[in-house]
Amino acid sequence: MKTLVLASKNRGKIREIEEMLRGLPWEIKSLYDYPDCPEPAETGETFLANALIKARTVSRHTSEVVLADDSGLEVDALGGEPGVRSARYAGEGASDDENNDQLLRVMSDVPEGQRGAAFRCVLVLYHPRGDYVTFEGTWRGVIASSPAGTEGFGYDPLFYLPERGLTVAQLTPEEKNRLSHRSQAVGRLRKYLQSLDPDP
Repeated sequence: MKTLVLASKNRGKIREIEEMLRGLPWEIKSLYDYPDCPEPAETGETFLANALIKARTVSRHTSEVVLADDSGLEVDALGGEPGVRSARYAGEGASDDENNDQLLRVMSDVPEGQRGAAFRCVLVLYHPRGDYVTFEGTWRGVIASSPAGTEGFGYDPLFYLPERGLTVAQLTPEEKNRLSHRSQAVGRLRKYLQSLDPDP
């Protein structure tokens, strides 16, 4: 059994990725298993840059293969904001509710029909020897005028799927894991891991 360290302390994200990789011959760990691991500074200007910073930092500390994810919400009317600042849109340490409230405030004057958005996910699978591969996923939707639903995390209560008539927070976890930006990226990662010889 090989070890794969998820470079995250986001319990929702960890739970989703663990579920999507279930059945593979990898022992999944997270930063909760390495409490002395330094907190990577997410100073990149892109999702890929931040994922790579996290992956490299954690791999150097653990000497293990690391999977790092950087993902976020890109709103068309806001020129791609909040983007890499999605987790701290309302300020450092902001809660999900605070970030959602901030987004609703900023978009209060954006009319229906111009509220298109996308969740984007970039994964980096990083080997301690320094090489890495990347996987991406994109999920289109619309920013609702008010939150709905209790499942998921982050901007899920505001991310409305017109084809389903529901927000992501109104989907079951199984539905979300089948449709989401992260599931697209992890699905590509899973196929890659399945194609490997014993070493990644």
